[in-house]
Amino acid sequence: QVQLVESGGGLVQAGGSLRLSCAASGLSFSSYDMGWFRQAPGKERNFVAGSNWSSGTILFADSVKGRFTISSDNAKNTVYLQMNSLKPEDTAVYYCAARPMGWNKYDYWGQGTQVTVSS
Repeated sequence: QVQLVESGGGLVQAGGSLRLSCAASGLSFSSYDMGWFRQAPGKERNFVAGSNWSSGTILFADSVKGRFTISSDNAKNTVYLQMNSLKPEDTAVYYCAARPMGWNKYDYWGQGTQVTVSS
């Protein structure tokens, strides 16, 4: 059974930083692309960042480029989202997702972690 468990969310002032973690189990971590999405109240869930190991790339939404980075620790089956220079508009529930490498659709999702950025 595949499980993705996010952690690291919280309340931070604008300009601050947070690092989100997503621990994966039940899948071959190195064979999956991992992604981060977020959903603000009353809005759709949107892509934030994600790996595409088939092409060797990491993609970011324009709104977070230069501020967010993604990394992984294969030994721990964990992917991280480092968020710097946070803005109030980054406030959302952040979700981790996984898809088999080369697929378009994310099959597995975590439960989400709340990030709140105060002005």
